Amino acid sequence: MDLWLLRHAAAQERSESGRDEDRELTPDGVKRAERVARGLAALEPAIEAVWTSPYRRARQTAEAAARELGLTRALKEMRALEPHRAPREILEELEGEDLAGVLLVGHEPHLGSLLGSLLSEGGPALPLKKASVAWVERQGRSATLRALLPARALERIR
Repeated sequence: MDLWLLRHAAAQERSESGRDEDRELTPDGVKRAERVARGLAALEPAIEAVWTSPYRRARQTAEAAARELGLTRALKEMRALEPHRAPREILEELEGEDLAGVLLVGHEPHLGSLLGSLLSEGGPALPLKKASVAWVERQGRSATLRALLPARALERIR
């Protein structure tokens, strides 16, 4: 299974409610999420589902990706992608899924911890910058990093 990890785009510092989970993407963050999503879709990845943290900024980023990938019906919120969860919870959710590829949209340092643990058991976190993507090919317990795509690179793909 291919795992595509996408960190949400730039978000406001504080939401009206004061709750972290309600923080929205900034106007620039919305634009970047859309451009990154177009670049990702142009790569024609074998992504069959988009799973997102329920936090607003991640959901907004995931919605842009799902639209560009033609997967709006395959968009699913996943509590395991909330920033305070253990990365192993994501892997547990993936067990038994018969998907060629899934896009996981979430937060730092959570996604970086997941990426590090996929590549080396107990390995160090490998942080992702905002709106960046890591592509990992996973077979059983082993995984290979196939690409690390910064937002700027994805925005330039046509």
